Amino acid sequence: MARRERDSFKRSPFRFERLRKRLLKWYDENKRDLPWRGSRDPYAIWVSEIMLQQTRVAVVVERYQSFLKRFPSLMSLALAKEEEVLALWSGLGYYRRARMLHKAAQYVAQNYYGSLPRKSDELRELPGIGEYTAAAISSIAHGEAVAVVDGNVERVLCRLEGWEEGANLRRKVGELAARMVDAERPGDFNQAMMELGAVVCLPRSPRCTKCPLTGDCSTRGEHKTEKRTPMKSVEIAHALSVRSSARKTAHDRGGREVLLERRPATVSVMPGMWELPQMNEAEVPREELRMTVRHAIMQINYYVRIRTVFEDDVERLTLTHGERRWVPLVEAAEMALTGLARKVLTRAHLLPTAPLDIIARTQDADIV
Repeated sequence: MARRERDSFKRSPFRFERLRKRLLKWYDENKRDLPWRGSRDPYAIWVSEIMLQQTRVAVVVERYQSFLKRFPSLMSLALAKEEEVLALWSGLGYYRRARMLHKAAQYVAQNYYGSLPRKSDELRELPGIGEYTAAAISSIAHGEAVAVVDGNVERVLCRLEGWEEGANLRRKVGELAARMVDAERPGDFNQAMMELGAVVCLPRSPRCTKCPLTGDCSTRGEHKTEKRTPMKSVEIAHALSVRSSARKTAHDRGGREVLLERRPATVSVMPGMWELPQMNEAEVPREELRMTVRHAIMQINYYVRIRTVFEDDVERLTLTHGERRWVPLVEAAEMALTGLARKVLTRAHLLPTAPLDIIARTQDADIV
């Protein structure tokens, strides 16, 4: 078949219809049983899509259910305090998502009587909702025939067509996605495309023999992509300072308190979150080292040393950057802790309840 004929066939309605049928059949038979699947509640879909951005599905599953249990409706989220929202988000990372979700809920409560708009172009006018999230909500909740394009979908389409990195790639992918979306089941089609990229058309070692589209794929394997920016490494140390509490309340009868600090945006990538005080020096004497933790934030790998510091030595050994408080451990578990602080307190067996961040135990790093 000549190249012109092949290109014409690639763009033919017959081919697109065949791809849709194969993909949807595969999805119906193989989709994962996830708590947000099957929901047509635009608020619940919105929460799931925001949580799933740059966070592993395994981490989101339990947090999503806890979040909706506490904030079952958009209005309940809008009326909540930001610190309470951040506390439930602790461990998911990228806390700006939680803040924007909260602000957008307040905006919808004030301007749309608590109901999200139905159309994707109207949803994009809300704070923190971009093209991808708007298309996901409108297609899944309301059946609008708009395409969702995330990293998984882009990878599937590039391999399907044999496209590599180059000029106008994003535009070409968007146009192809818009032509392929199934008008009768747009929500299921979009979820099927994302599912295919997440479990079959993997970035490395794709499972081509399991792919329903392999017969039409121009690549059948990995394709050339731009090299990722290498992660930077930074070494720091934090103080774990715990003392006996003199407070005797109904919830805390002389238990223990931990020293936490809330830093301003000028010195912290997570302002407003509570974290452990930072040591003056990154080096920690071996005999005083409590634990070491590897923690990833955006493009930086932090290698963190945790040192036990007595109350009398805190001021001398740590840097004071913001507000500090001695917090009963029973209260700390419900505060807006950074993922690193919650991880350290959990590993030190200081949190009295099950940790909120159910991070995969096989990996010693969080994306926060």
